[in-house]
Amino acid sequence: MNEELETILELNECLLADGFNDAIIGISQCENPKAVYSIKKCIDKLIERDGMSKDEAIEFFSFNVSGSYMGEKTPIFITLKEEII
Repeated sequence: MNEELETILELNECLLADGFNDAIIGISQCENPKAVYSIKKCIDKLIERDGMSKDEAIEFFSFNVSGSYMGEKTPIFITLKEEII
């Protein structure tokens, strides 16, 4: 994440998913700005960092990361069209 994006996220008091800063791809432009993450980058991080299989990483991510609700500032997790296989 670059310094400019980090500053914008901080100024907007965006909540972040711990350990996934490399997967942040932007910030939403809505009433309550939110950090936006690439699901593929999050899954890849779990595989690389934690040694999970792809299926384990998907299950863990779905239950523990994207499935967590932290209020109106909960991050957004998306799949980019070029990441769809």
